[in-house]
Amino acid sequence: MENNNIFEPSKIKQNCTTDSNAIVDEIIRSVKEHNPSANTDMIYTAYRLAKWSHQNQFRKSGAPYIEHPVQVAYIASQLSMDATTITACMLHDVVEDTPYSYENIETLFGPNVALLVDGVTKLKKIKYNTREEQQVDNLRKMFFAMAKDIRVIIIKLIDRLHNMRTLNFMPRKKQLLISKETLDVYAPLAHRLGMSKIKIELEDLALKYLDPIAYEEIRTSINQKKEEREEYITGLMKTLREILSDAEIKCEVSGRAKHFYSIFRKMFTQNKTMDELYDLFAVRVIVDSVSDCYAVLGLVHEHYTPVPMRFKDYIAMPKPNMYKSLHTTVIGPNGTPFEIQIRTWEMHRIAEEGIAAHWKYKEGKSGSNDMDNTLSWVRQLLDTQQSVLDTDDFFNTLRCDLFADEVFVFTPQGRVISLPAGSTVIDFAFLIHTQVGCKMSGAKVNGKIVPNSYVVQNGEIVEILTANNHGPSRDWINLCRTTNAKNKINQWFKKEKREENIEHGNELIERELRRLGNTRSQLFRPEWMSLVTKKYGFNTLDDLIAAVGYGGISAQKVVMRLRNNWTAEIEAEEKRKQLDAVFENGSSPSQISPAPIKRTSDKGIIVKGISNCLVNLASCCTPVPGDSIVGFITKGKGVSIHRSDCPNINPDNLQEQDRARFIDVEWDMSKATLTEAKLRIEVLDRDGVLMEITNILSTLKIPFKSVNAYVMKNGIAVITLGVELRNTSDLALLTKKIKQIHGVRTVSRETK
Repeated sequence: MENNNIFEPSKIKQNCTTDSNAIVDEIIRSVKEHNPSANTDMIYTAYRLAKWSHQNQFRKSGAPYIEHPVQVAYIASQLSMDATTITACMLHDVVEDTPYSYENIETLFGPNVALLVDGVTKLKKIKYNTREEQQVDNLRKMFFAMAKDIRVIIIKLIDRLHNMRTLNFMPRKKQLLISKETLDVYAPLAHRLGMSKIKIELEDLALKYLDPIAYEEIRTSINQKKEEREEYITGLMKTLREILSDAEIKCEVSGRAKHFYSIFRKMFTQNKTMDELYDLFAVRVIVDSVSDCYAVLGLVHEHYTPVPMRFKDYIAMPKPNMYKSLHTTVIGPNGTPFEIQIRTWEMHRIAEEGIAAHWKYKEGKSGSNDMDNTLSWVRQLLDTQQSVLDTDDFFNTLRCDLFADEVFVFTPQGRVISLPAGSTVIDFAFLIHTQVGCKMSGAKVNGKIVPNSYVVQNGEIVEILTANNHGPSRDWINLCRTTNAKNKINQWFKKEKREENIEHGNELIERELRRLGNTRSQLFRPEWMSLVTKKYGFNTLDDLIAAVGYGGISAQKVVMRLRNNWTAEIEAEEKRKQLDAVFENGSSPSQISPAPIKRTSDKGIIVKGISNCLVNLASCCTPVPGDSIVGFITKGKGVSIHRSDCPNINPDNLQEQDRARFIDVEWDMSKATLTEAKLRIEVLDRDGVLMEITNILSTLKIPFKSVNAYVMKNGIAVITLGVELRNTSDLALLTKKIKQIHGVRTVSRETK
C-alpha cells in the first residue's frame, strides 16, 4: 500500500536530528544525479551563508533555525529542482530575518536567485491596520513574482509544507491561522500546479489542527478496519495482475488510500459515516504506453461491471494542471464499488510532482515551451487580483479562482477549454481572447443559438459569433461567473467609452444627489473634490466620474464622502454663530446650548430639523449603528431608517413624488441601543458547526434572537442568524470570527 506522505518521511524525520552538513551533502549528490553540470558550489556557498546569518536564531522547537532552510532545500532536491531553486531555498529567509539585503543576494548569487528570494520574502517594513491587509499584500507580491518565475510558488509551497510539519510547536492561535491560510490558499495552489503529494499532505496537516477531533476519529476508524480493507484491496490487486499478465501487458498494480481530508470532505458533503464509505481505497495501474492504458480499461470493463457516469478520460481531456489518467469506478466481487486509475509512468510522474516534473529552467535550457500555455492561469490570476482592494473581496475572488469546480467544453476546432462551474458563454468568449469577448454578438452551443446568460456544461461545443461593430453591454457584468471576464468588460468601458462613462457617471451622481436632497454646487467644491479624487487614486475629476460610469466605484461612495464634509461645515458654522451670539450678549461660553437642528430619538437616531419624531428601523435591511443610513418619511408611521444601499429605497424604483420624502438622519452613537441584524452563513454541513457559531456569540457577549438552518443538495448548510448588535464594529468582529470557522464559505448581511 502506498504511503501518502511525501519524500520518504522516515528519512526526513531522521534528517531533522542529523547534522545539517550531511543533509547538504545528500542534496548536492541528488542535484548531480539529474544534472552533472549543475553549479553545486553555489548551493554550498548559500548553505554556509545561511548557517552563519541564522547562527543565533532558533525555531519554536528549540532547534537551530538553519534546520528549516536545509529541509526546504532537501525537499526541493527530491523534486529534482535546479541548482538556482535549491540555492534560493537555502536563502529564502535570509533577507526577511537577517541584515542581508536583496542587493547583497544579487551581488553574491546573481539576479535569478535574488528574484526567487525576494518573491518569497514577506512585507514587514510597512505598517498595516489588520493582519488580513498584510496577508493580502504578501500574497499579491507573491503572485507578481510567480508571473515572472513560477519557481517562486514552488519554493513557497515547500516552505509551507515544512512549516506545517513542525506546526505542533506553535501556539494554538497561530496553528489555526496558518492552517486556515494553508487550506484556503496554498493547498489549492499546489492542486493548480499538479503537485498532488504536496497538496495532500498540506490538506491533511491543516485538518489535523483545524478539526483535531474529526482528524482523530478518521485516523482511528481507518486503523480499526485497516486489515479488513487491506485484505480486500490486496485481493483486487491480485486479480488485476493475473488478468493483465494473461493479456501480456507489462504493468505495476498498487493500492492508494484516500487521504484524511478527502475522506473528511466526503463524509460531510454526503452526510455519511466512515462505515458507509466504500471507496476509501483506489487501485492504480501504471503501464508503459497510452495504448496500454486503453487496453487495460477494456479488460477491466470485461471483468467488472462499470458504474454509469463514473468514467473520466483525462488522457483525451487533461486537467489544466497537466494531470492525465483514466478513471473508472466498477463493482467489486462483493458488490462494493471501487475506483481504478490507469496511467503511464510519465503521467504518474506528472500527477505526483506536477510542474516540478516538467521543469524547463534547468541549467543550459531556455525559451518557451508548452508549459507557458499551461501556466497562463497564473497571469489570469494576477490580472483578476490587481484591481481588488478590499481584503474580503480579495479572498472571495481568490477562492473562486482557485477552488471552483471545473467544466470542460470544446471550441469548434476541438480545443478543450476549462472554465469554473457555472460559467456562461460570455466567460468562454473572454477566456478565448479579450477581443473575441469584446466583439461577441452571440453564441452557439452544439450548433444552436443560445442567450448570453447560457451556462455551459461538460462536453459541449461552444462557438462565439463576433461582429466588428459590437461591444460589451453593461449588464454582462451580472451574467459573468469569472473575475477575468468582469475585469475585461470594465477595462473595455474604461478605455473605449470614456465620454459615455463620464456622462453615465454624472447621471448616477445626480441621481444620488437628488436622493439625498443635495445639489452639485453644495458638494462639488474644488478642495473637497481634490481630496476625494486622491483618496480613490485618480488623477483628475473626469477620471473619477468615468470610474463611477463604468462601475469602478459607486456614486454613493463619492457623494457620501463629499456630503460628510458638507455636514461638518454646517455644524461648524452653527457653532460659530452660537459663539458669536454668546460673546455679543456678554455671556460665558459655558452657556452655549446644543444646536437645535438635531434631536435624538429613542432608537439612537438623529433626525435633522425634527424633534419628537417617531422613528423605526427598517426590517428589510436591519441597519446597525455605524451603518451609512438614510431616512424615509412614511405615511402615518414616522421616519423609516434604511441602510443607504437598501434596494427598497433605490430612487429608480420609486415614484417621482416619493423621491422627495427622503430626510437627513444620522446615528447618535452615544445613545445607540442594541439593534437586531440578520446574517446569512453558508458552511460545509457537519456536526457541531452550529455549536461553534453559538460559542462565538457567547464569547463576544452578543445575544442572538433567532436561528434557522437548512441543507442544500450540494452539502452546504445555510444558516440564518438573528443577532443583537451595538454597532458595526460588533458586526465586523462577529463576521471575522465566523469566517475563521472551518468550512465557512460566505457570511453576509440579509436584505429582504
